[in-house]
Amino acid sequence: GTLGRQIVKTALDEGYQVRCLVRNLRRSSFLKDWGAELVYGDLSLPETIPASFKGVNIVIDAATVRPTDNFTAEKIDWKGKIAIVEAAKLAKVRKFISFSSIDAPQNPDIPLLDLKLKLAEALENSGLNYTLFECAGFFQGLISQYAIPTLEKQTIWLLGNMQSTAYVDTQDAARIVVSSLKIQDKSKIFPIVGNKSWTPEEIVQICERLSGNKANRSYLPLFLLAILRRILRSIEFTWNIADRLQFAEIKPPNRIVVTTDSNLLTLEQYFQEYFSKILKKLKE
Repeated sequence: GTLGRQIVKTALDEGYQVRCLVRNLRRSSFLKDWGAELVYGDLSLPETIPASFKGVNIVIDAATVRPTDNFTAEKIDWKGKIAIVEAAKLAKVRKFISFSSIDAPQNPDIPLLDLKLKLAEALENSGLNYTLFECAGFFQGLISQYAIPTLEKQTIWLLGNMQSTAYVDTQDAARIVVSSLKIQDKSKIFPIVGNKSWTPEEIVQICERLSGNKANRSYLPLFLLAILRRILRSIEFTWNIADRLQFAEIKPPNRIVVTTDSNLLTLEQYFQEYFSKILKKLKE
């Protein structure tokens, strides 16, 4: 995924030897071009995983199910993850790194976040030297959600009560993760968050200002979203989509977490760069 490839690139730039466990060797060939070693492995087939861990010292698990995947979150984000943890134990790796959501502790009723909590508990009981990074959200996902619809004057669906989120750039997240490999710290859980928290309405306003377009907003009542989610949940091949829709019902964390790291790219800077490139191409 987006975070995983940034971790690979950053680790290679820092001089690490990187082996990537991938399901599709052809689609992942760009990682080999960067200098990584590719090995086949499929989290839906646990028996494909152990052999790839031979000679590995550090495992960074950045995999997760996509809404459009044919596999359920239970199969990938629980059974597949447990297979990785067990393979890491057999390989006696020095460090295991995985990712969760900063919202997970307050939202065990959301299936995907409940799986994140279960994985955290499994890591605590595994005996592995592990680090769990709790992420808020990433800039990259906001392009298709807000920037492109603003440019193309498509409808942006908003909920009136959605919480603010301290988004961060995946390149900065990758830098934080790779930097942690050199740190000997007893702490097990670290947040990866941006330096400011943003609501969806504020993000749309940034897109309007930088693009020069007026966004086409449409507000969706939460009860209609809940009905749609229940319908999708009744059909097995749309379970992943239904689980993602439930994120609209997320409860905010008990604390608002932002960082004071001045080296992080800000959301305004990220969008400024994106819109500058797009508007320049449109003029050409």
